[in-house]
Amino acid sequence: MFADSAKIYIRSGKGGDGHVSFRRELFVAAGGPNGGDGGRGGDLIFEVDEGINTLSDFRFVKKYCAGDGENGSQSNRTGKDGEDLVIKVPEGTVIAGS
Repeated sequence: MFADSAKIYIRSGKGGDGHVSFRRELFVAAGGPNGGDGGRGGDLIFEVDEGINTLSDFRFVKKYCAGDGENGSQSNRTGKDGEDLVIKVPEGTVIAGS
């Protein structure tokens, strides 16, 4: 029986920070808050690829990080979401956390 193993570092994306600001307009007594929320961080997705039969692709690249979300902005503008990262693995791969 052939057993292949690889140890890699993975990290999902960090969500963006919100923005604190207050609206200021002429002839408006109390403007109120208008800061936007930060974007969501990217997800890690493990996808089975039948064309791969070993973990040799993980030999040289050991660090995988999804995209971070952008920060919010004024005028209720929400930050952009981070990009998801798809990692292709062979069929029968067991993923264990440490």
